[in-house]
Amino acid sequence: MPTRDTAESAENAVTPRRRIVEAAVELLEAGGPDAVSTRAVAAAAGMQPPAIYRLFGDKGGLLEAVAEHGYAQFLESKRAQLDPAPEDPVEELRHGWDMVVEFGVSRPELFAVMNRSTGRDADVAHRAGLEILRGRVRRLAAGGWLRVDEELAAQIIQATGQGAVITWHATPQERRDPALLTVLREAMVSAVARAEPTFSAAESGPAPAAARALRAALPDQPDVLSEAEQILLREWLTRLAEGGAADGA
Repeated sequence: MPTRDTAESAENAVTPRRRIVEAAVELLEAGGPDAVSTRAVAAAAGMQPPAIYRLFGDKGGLLEAVAEHGYAQFLESKRAQLDPAPEDPVEELRHGWDMVVEFGVSRPELFAVMNRSTGRDADVAHRAGLEILRGRVRRLAAGGWLRVDEELAAQIIQATGQGAVITWHATPQERRDPALLTVLREAMVSAVARAEPTFSAAESGPAPAAARALRAALPDQPDVLSEAEQILLREWLTRLAEGGAADGA
């Protein structure tokens, strides 16, 4: 009969797949994609090359698994620092952007593989990260901070973060200036968020504030409402929200 210790050991055991992926990540970060050969990865993982083909198909499949592993690591750190009810949603936006850029600056090879990935598992992890981003954007919208529509805001945040990382690594090391990252972050904040919220619950009353919060939280693909019902509900919520803002003006 297995003891508690042996059960815990089995749970904590590193699978062959994980050993290979972690070995590939180490080689990638030390020598770039060219260092991730099946022979080198197998040797680093203490396994035979056929095991890689059996588990991943080819080098492309292995790199997809590396990308998924990178997303999982990043999401774990992101969720650990996630504040579900931040006092300052604009400061939360800054913090989230800094996290992405710091990850890309400190782990350039892994970041590049993650952004090139097209595999299903990596895509699932990528979309989970996007949901965290959209949650931040919704909180900005619900508080009256958002300057542009939510989809455009998310695109601006993504594009500036990725662009900052790409520009940083394209610049010769002796010419890199951390002020660039700060300037790009503040340019992103200025493009996405207002200096002051356009409304507050105290100014416009609880109903308009609730309407704005619900409108910001509406899912993109609702399971309960039809597309026409979703459009109608959004229109009603917009009227309530804007009517409250007009009354408070």
